[in-house]
Amino acid sequence: MRITMIGTGYVGLVSGVCFAEFGHTVTCVDKDQTKIDSLKQGVVTIYEPGLDRMVMNNMDHGRLQFTCDLASSLKGVNVVFIAVGTPNRSSDGNIDLSYVFSAVEEVAKHLEGYTVIVLKSTVPVGTSEQVAATIRRVNPRVDFDIVSNPEFLREGSAIIDFMRPDRVVIGTKTAKAAEIMRNIYGPLLLNETPLLQTTPATAELIKYAANAFLATKITFINEMADLCEKTGANVQEVAKGMGMDTRINPKFLNAGPGYGGSCFPKDTRALWDLAREAGVALPIVAATIASNDERKVRMAQKVVDACGGSVAGKTVAVLGLAFKPNTDDMREAPSLDIIPRLQAQGAMVRAFDPKAMDVARTLFSGLHMAHDSYEAVTGADCVVVMTEWNEFQVLDLKRIHELMNTPVILDLRNIYKRDDMRDAGFDYHSIGREPVLGAVRERMRAAS
Repeated sequence: MRITMIGTGYVGLVSGVCFAEFGHTVTCVDKDQTKIDSLKQGVVTIYEPGLDRMVMNNMDHGRLQFTCDLASSLKGVNVVFIAVGTPNRSSDGNIDLSYVFSAVEEVAKHLEGYTVIVLKSTVPVGTSEQVAATIRRVNPRVDFDIVSNPEFLREGSAIIDFMRPDRVVIGTKTAKAAEIMRNIYGPLLLNETPLLQTTPATAELIKYAANAFLATKITFINEMADLCEKTGANVQEVAKGMGMDTRINPKFLNAGPGYGGSCFPKDTRALWDLAREAGVALPIVAATIASNDERKVRMAQKVVDACGGSVAGKTVAVLGLAFKPNTDDMREAPSLDIIPRLQAQGAMVRAFDPKAMDVARTLFSGLHMAHDSYEAVTGADCVVVMTEWNEFQVLDLKRIHELMNTPVILDLRNIYKRDDMRDAGFDYHSIGREPVLGAVRERMRAAS
């Protein structure tokens, strides 16, 4: 198959490269000439483990190319994927579909012969119909079909998710388009990956419903963590007990500072907006959004409390800025809410992230950037673990203790064992577990 992928962000680039890995001929198109020039040199513009090697391999084999020339990329093409961004509008928070329709209009002008137009971008229910109407308006004679093919990629493990998906969802009204999509995903179907064929509207809603449910699951365990802290229970054991129930399963039951990223915050709000316009109340989704927003406020206060009730004039070291490990994505990251709140209360914040430093520099004001974890914690009155990068789990705790001004650690991802922190002499606070207290207090009593 000859495929054109419009957009080279996370979804477009990963999907395009993986389709090339399947053996298809793929042209990835983007308006950003600098990005395209970098990709032509094999320099991947996002951080996704293993993606750079796959880009080079498929370019070397002639299956993958990059261009800004949309018209040339559509010559003789079988399928066009639209994988551009659908951010929230700053004016009202609703989904901004302008990038989608701009791409669709440009594509429609150059279509020749039967073409399948696939919406890979996350879009509200009914968008497929609107896209079809736009194509017919721009190019009344063109022969085409519309398919909704939502993605379910997790940043940091997107290649694995694409190559070994739980399911492939294809929303279309024609058998012809469905057969073409089956051919595109042929290698997965040979491995008996479940394929759900449905209508475009249903496929569009599946994406939002799945993300909203997972966001709700995260929010629920975060609320259970708060209850654990008040009752002396252990949220990790609670989550383990819940996850043993096959109706629930353990995924997305890790307590933390709140969900973030490019999908859950945007998609839960979009689903709520869609329901509001349809006159349907979604109180669970609304409560999930509100609880997650409030959680970031509570996490900032948790840092203040761990520092004795005030961070004024104190140095707070933050380990991790991205919303999750194995990505440099800062979109809706909890750090974007928590750090400014600490700064507003007089804290000097010094931070380190293995991959997100360059992005973070454009988003924070007055944030001191460290070269590594040990520089970040030097002279700190408190260390806050914001993102669960593997390298933070194997830090030299003795060295950390010696470098800090006051050995207080607030672990918002529960990456450390309480006994290890007790043995290392830390005043240790985590999420949904009893704190390890005494080290700092004993030191203060001795000094007095």
